[in-house]
Amino acid sequence: MPEGPIATIIREKLVSALSPTRLELEDDSWRHAGHHHEGGMDAKPGGESHFNLTVVSDRFEGQGRVARQRTINALLAEELAGPVHALSIRALTPAETENKAFTSS
Repeated sequence: MPEGPIATIIREKLVSALSPTRLELEDDSWRHAGHHHEGGMDAKPGGESHFNLTVVSDRFEGQGRVARQRTINALLAEELAGPVHALSIRALTPAETENKAFTSS
């Protein structure tokens, strides 16, 4: 299934700012179908309202987990203020993926 317009924007912003060695973006909206959210938005399959993100970038070197999430949230502030209701973030350095068995779960 091709990416929707919101996923494409998210991917472009993260690639441009972080030059990731790995970026996985999963639209998880289908799991929240029918849920009512603040502002009257109802999640629906393919609705691009809930995402799981895994990003590996050397730009995260020296940053703690909270700082990494703040970096991503700042980059995606417009999307998080609008169509994206939830974003699960897994942000790692390349070294962290080498030092332990890295899975995309």
